[in-house]
Amino acid sequence: MKYLDMKLSKASVWRIMVDHGFNPDSEVRNSGDWEKFIKSHFGVLAATDFFTIELLTCKGLVRCMVLFVIDIATRRVHIAGIRINPDGQWTEQIARNLTDYENGFLNGKKYLIHDRDLLFTKKFDDILGAVGVTSVKTVKRSPNLNAYAERFVQTIKKECLNHLILTNEEQLKYAVDQFIEHYNHERPHENLDGKMIDPLPQDDDGEIIRFERLGGLLKSYRRIKQAA
Repeated sequence: MKYLDMKLSKASVWRIMVDHGFNPDSEVRNSGDWEKFIKSHFGVLAATDFFTIELLTCKGLVRCMVLFVIDIATRRVHIAGIRINPDGQWTEQIARNLTDYENGFLNGKKYLIHDRDLLFTKKFDDILGAVGVTSVKTVKRSPNLNAYAERFVQTIKKECLNHLILTNEEQLKYAVDQFIEHYNHERPHENLDGKMIDPLPQDDDGEIIRFERLGGLLKSYRRIKQAA
C-alpha cells in the first residue's frame, strides 16, 4: 500500500490481519505476551497437533495422520487417534474422548493449544468448551507457538519412526504405542532434569536389567531382584 502511495490507519491494518488469520484472536495473545501466558497457566495447559507418516503399501505410498495430545507440565503424551483420511466428524469424536468424565486426557485442563487446521472444527472447539476447556488457536505459520508439541514430533520421528519402514496402519499403531510406552515410562527427559515422566516400578537393590522394544530400537534399564 505504501508503494501505491495509499494511507492506512492502524485499525484497518489490524482488521485485515485478523480477517486473514495473521493475528491472535484472544485477549492473551493480543497482549503479545505468549510466554507469560504459558508460564501462568502451565499446570492447566495441553497442546495437540497432527504429524504425518508415509506407509509403503502395495498400492504405493499412503500418507497417514497421527493426532496426539501433550500435557505441557508433565510432558505426558496421549495418542488421540491414527487415520489415513481423517475428517471433521472424526476429530469431533476425538474431542468427546478427550473430555470423557472418567478418563479423558483433558480432565483438569483449562486450555488446549492447537493450530488452525480445518480438522479442528468449530464443533470440536464447542465440545471442549462445554466442559470448560478453551481452544487457543495459534497464529498461522507459527509452529514456535506450539513448541512442546513440535518437539515431541521431532523426538518420535528421530528416535523411532524414521528408522522403520511401515506398510500398514496396524504396524504404525504398534510402533507408536511402543514408543509412547517408552516415552511416558522409560525415557529420561532433559527438560525434567533427567527424570522420567511416570517411571515403572523397580527393586531398590536388584540387578540392572536391560529391556528392549521394537527389536532393540528402544532400550531402557531397571533394577530387578532375581528370585533365589
